[in-house]
Amino acid sequence: MSYRTALSAVLAEAVAPAAGPAVREGRFPRDAVSALGRAGLLGLTVSPDLGGGGLGLPEAVDVVARTARVCPATAAVLTSHFAAVAAIESCGGSWAREEIAAGRHLVSLALDEGPDEGLCGKPYGRPSSAAARFADVVALRGRKCQVVAAGEADSYLWSSRPLSGPDGLTLWVVPAQAPELFVPARPGGGGPGGSGTSTLCADPVLVPADVMLGRDGGGLGVLLRRVRPWLLELGAAAGGALLGSVAGPGGEGPRPAPDTLGPEGGELRPAPAA
Repeated sequence: MSYRTALSAVLAEAVAPAAGPAVREGRFPRDAVSALGRAGLLGLTVSPDLGGGGLGLPEAVDVVARTARVCPATAAVLTSHFAAVAAIESCGGSWAREEIAAGRHLVSLALDEGPDEGLCGKPYGRPSSAAARFADVVALRGRKCQVVAAGEADSYLWSSRPLSGPDGLTLWVVPAQAPELFVPARPGGGGPGGSGTSTLCADPVLVPADVMLGRDGGGLGVLLRRVRPWLLELGAAAGGALLGSVAGPGGEGPRPAPDTLGPEGGELRPAPAA
């Protein structure tokens, strides 16, 4: 079965029913995300060597564009997920890749920092989030804003200052169950209703040192080469309202989404509010 055929079924059977509660009640579309995982769509861009779909940005854009026509919240979740997976795939070796390929794992970006740190909307500068290593454990401390699926994802692509050296930034794939990783009592808003977009805090979070993605201090190159181009394309496919600030300085901004609906299914729309 092609990914487009699988997507058509999931949009009709799971994503469309989740759209109404997402808009009316701000409910996270958990059933839709789970169905996308079972259909192999969360693992669409993971290497086939690990059981993923082995596809790329054009197919991810297609999935996001078609999903956005049905449920903007689910499209927002997929945009953050695919952009994070692009970074993880570029470095390889992450503990999360097999779980993502199997459709059991949702990952999201945790890059932007709050306005009082002076970095919100500028995830390619020097983070204020700190990292300190103690033997085989790293303590991450900081706050991220505009995190899609905050408190809902299985892991987060987190940026911090390097463990050593003054320059660059370091990326980590932080498990959601790590103690002291939490959404505050007054979460920040933003994003489509139901997307779970909020602030995420680490106060601090203790993680194994091997959840580092790539080399210490080398995360900026990953963000510029992989995350930023994917976000520009995926954000445009989602309608331009999602994660626009994460394009960073000098970004071209969202481009009009292509007409990605093919012959396998017409445009689906969420059920009207009761």
